[in-house]
Order: sequence, then C-alpha cells, then structure tokens
Amino acid sequence: MQRVKELEITWLGHSAFLIEGDDTIVVDPFLLNNPSAEITPDKIKCDAVCVTHGHFDHIGDAVSISKRNKAPILSILELSNFFDKVNCQTVGFNIGGSVNIKNTKITMTAAVHSCGADADGLEGAAGSPTGFIIESGETVYHAGDTALFGDMALIGEMHEIDVALLPIGGFFTMDAHHAAKAVELLRPKIAIPMHYNTWGPIEADPTVFKSEVEKRCKTQVRIIDPGQSVKIDSGGRRHARDPHA
Repeated sequence: MQRVKELEITWLGHSAFLIEGDDTIVVDPFLLNNPSAEITPDKIKCDAVCVTHGHFDHIGDAVSISKRNKAPILSILELSNFFDKVNCQTVGFNIGGSVNIKNTKITMTAAVHSCGADADGLEGAAGSPTGFIIESGETVYHAGDTALFGDMALIGEMHEIDVALLPIGGFFTMDAHHAAKAVELLRPKIAIPMHYNTWGPIEADPTVFKSEVEKRCKTQVRIIDPGQSVKIDSGGRRHARDPHA
C-alpha cells in the first residue's frame, strides 16, 4: 500500500506516544497526572488507543480519550474486560495476535513485567504485560514496561522495525545498559528512550543509552524531550523537531 504521509512520532512523556502515520494511534496515554506531560487529554485526536498493561501510569487517560474520539482501546483480553465495564469501545486480543484499525496493523508482543490493574475503578487481575508492533506505513515497536528478554531477537527478525520505543529508567524496567542490548537484538533503524526521569526512582541519563547503543550496532538513537517529535518519510530521511516551536 502506498504511504499516505510521512510518519510522525511525538513523545508525550513517560511511556505515552502519539504515532501519526496512515492513521493516528496513541499509546499508554498517561497525561493528566504525569509531571512530564506537555499536553492534556482533550487535545489528543486519534483513531485508536493502545494500552500495554494495567498500571495507572499506562492506563492513564485512555478512557476519556477513547470516548472523546470514539476510538477503540486495544489491550490484552483481560484488561479489555475492565474497559468494557466503563462503556468504552474495545478490542481485546492476545500476545501474538494482530488486528487492523483502518489502514494500520497492530500486533501484540510479549513483555516481561508485572500486570495488575491499579487505576481507580479498574483494579484487579489484568492478564499479562504487552508491547505493540504498530505498522502504519512505517513500523514502530512500543515495548511497554519490560525487562530485557532474549525473544526480542525474534521480534526483530519477524518485523523490520523502523523505530523502537524502549524504557531505560531501571527499577521498574530494564535500565540503559540492558535497553542497549535490546536494541542490538531488535535491530531497529532508530531507537527512542522512554520511561525515565518522570520520578526519582527512574532517573536515568539517556546519553548513557545512546553511547551503549553506538558501541553495539548502527541503530541511530534519538533523544527527545516530552512534546518533541521524530518524523520519518518514506524516502528514509529522518529528523527531530519540536511541534510547539
């Protein structure tokens, strides 16, 4: 299928990203109570909401964004049942499965993490933690909250990843050194660090991640601030810009 437009990825802070390709997908939209967020939920326009797991800092504002945009929430089946109870449109599927939203294919991947739901009104067991491969012209891998695991090599083998979004904060997820090894396994064209410096326990220096990646492979690391974007056109030219400048 011919690309409609270039892909643009905006880091909204923490693990929240807006991915604008053939369609617009928001992932883990934790915004209102996120000290690093540069945008409020009412400003988000999207075709689908992806939630990697049930922790409050990933569910975030998924419900209000879903209802405002009449957009489905995509999540693992057990977590989807919670969203059903608050009358959201949902697509509950499972690890290894894929769904199509308009012109975008979204595949659920494994992650290594814990996974209860702990957002207000949505507490309980919530399946397994996940990541997503989002194919919307270019291919984006959002790893979710995860430790380093060997099957990342299979994810990289099965999908030609243009951009990998990887946690580096340590404590709750892999740190910068382990995330650099993840990049080596995944072999994306670009890697963007996430899930760091939101709070004290996950303080991290993204330049350490960049340096470690450069020792291991040719992947380009783009360090961006909340509110900034990376644009990727179909000709392969890549650059970062601040959409608010």
